[in-house]
Parts: sequence; C-alpha cells; structure tokens
Amino acid sequence: MARSLLSVRLTSRRPVRRRCGVGAEERGRRQKQVYKITYANGKIYVGMDLTETLTYFGTPSAKAKERIVADLDVHRLDLTVRKEILWESETATDTEVRAIEIKVIRETGANNPAIGYNLTPRWLG
Repeated sequence: MARSLLSVRLTSRRPVRRRCGVGAEERGRRQKQVYKITYANGKIYVGMDLTETLTYFGTPSAKAKERIVADLDVHRLDLTVRKEILWESETATDTEVRAIEIKVIRETGANNPAIGYNLTPRWLG
C-alpha cells in the first residue's frame, strides 16, 4: 500500500506520525521511501531509500557533493540538516519508487541549481 505525503508535506509543516520506537525490523516489513533533505542554506536534495534506514541521508554524485560542501562551508561548525519523508510504500517496486523520486524532484524543483542539489533529471530552466 503506497502512501503519499507529498501534498501534505509541501503545504503543511506537520510532522509525519510514526509509532514511537517501532522500526522496520520490529514491524517485520520495510517501507521504501522518497525523502527531502533541507540543508542550512535552504537548498534541498530529494532521494529515495529502499531499506528504510533512519540515518540514510542520500548518496549525491561527486559533483553534487562538491556543490554541497562549497555552499555549506560557512555552516561547517554548526550544521543543521532536516530529513522529511514525503512518500513511502511497503509494496512498491524499486522502479516505481524511482519514478516517484523523479516526479518529486521535478515538483519541488530540486534539480534547479538555485533551489537544490539534484543533477538528474537535468534542469532545463
């Protein structure tokens, strides 16, 4: 069953409600997720997690990492990063999750260099 939080998350700041202390292993299933990382400078990165790992914050390309490090150098001593789960599913295939990720990247503008760090799909301006 897929659950989309995108429409709620982009218009509301209410947190995603989770049962306290219950992780994927304890529930016996894993949620595949599409998330948004917001950095201290306000720029975003949208990614997917196929294993529901709480501490996973994405794997940007080397070029994207260079941009992130350069932009955040002024925040290196006190850096705040926010991870929001925008969509999750127990039953979606990896291909379906990737399609949702691309859709969310386009909807949020995360591939626009002025807004975010995603390099694909390519920003056409």
